Amino acid sequence: MKRIAVQPEDFDAAAELAALEALGGGGVASFIGIVRGEGGLVALELEHYPAMTEPQVDRIVDQALERWPLLGVTVIHRVGRLEPGARIVFVGTASRHRTAALESCAFLIDWLKSHAPFWKKEYFADGEGRWVVARAEDEAKAAGWQSS
Repeated sequence: MKRIAVQPEDFDAAAELAALEALGGGGVASFIGIVRGEGGLVALELEHYPAMTEPQVDRIVDQALERWPLLGVTVIHRVGRLEPGARIVFVGTASRHRTAALESCAFLIDWLKSHAPFWKKEYFADGEGRWVVARAEDEAKAAGWQSS
């Protein structure tokens, strides 16, 4: 099972986990990213180009499916304007064993954080807006998967 969605709507994490659990494996791993409200942040806006974003996410999910013995993968990434506390991303993986589920989930979220083609802009209470740039530590985590 492979489910990929790029959408403005929120997602039901419990329903997504239930679908992965229903596959009958021994392990399900998940990550839910939430918009932080640090430093006066009032909103995070995510833009994307569907013809580029969706094939890239599909490609990396296929890599995870080739690399680990997975029964299922779900990746949901939201776009649009999100306020602090809003869910922004869900990654879930199911496998017969925990190691594959945990490693593949970490691999996918590290890739999404550093390489997925989303453009993010932060808006602050003082009216300032600024584009988010990739952090070195996120890039390093993603690069670590190439050597392992």
